Amino acid sequence: MEKMTHQSDYTLFQKVRGHLKTVHTHRALVRKHCFACGLYQQGLTHDLSKYSPGELIPSIRYYQGFRSPYSYEKELKGYSMGWLHHKGRNLHHWDYWYDLLGGKWVPIPMPDRYLAESVCDRIAACKVYNGNAYTDQDALNYFLKKNDRYIMHEETAAKMEKILRMVAEQGEDAAFAYVRHCITNHIPL
Repeated sequence: MEKMTHQSDYTLFQKVRGHLKTVHTHRALVRKHCFACGLYQQGLTHDLSKYSPGELIPSIRYYQGFRSPYSYEKELKGYSMGWLHHKGRNLHHWDYWYDLLGGKWVPIPMPDRYLAESVCDRIAACKVYNGNAYTDQDALNYFLKKNDRYIMHEETAAKMEKILRMVAEQGEDAAFAYVRHCITNHIPL
């Protein structure tokens, strides 16, 4: 089947089925990665908000099958209500960690356990959307390509890049073992 690129190429049933399959596959991968890092509760509860109406309805509406529905919604509307809902409820997103300090919105450091979940999330998303073409370098390359690292807290950006670089150069097992060691022994990442 050819890759469909426009939301209207799918029937409603295909969008619902496709989106739910993507979410279930993604959550299963994040759960596996979080468990490898010793983050059992986060592995079990990761992205449960994706089943809420505020996220599920727009995600089905803007489903394309090869990237996040939020990206398509942002292209069409300039923002994504589903994404705003999601990042505001999930502590593993760096953009959750902004606060108004001294009259100015500033990034604050992500706690290590949520940063580790974020790494697991990024790797799982790359695996889901890249499929068989996935490599251990994908999450690092995506991180370096985006400008997020310039607006997240510099400590968060440095730690995230360090772990993603570890995945790229040494593989998941080594990176997850490092994270697990740090998390379980209360050592900063």
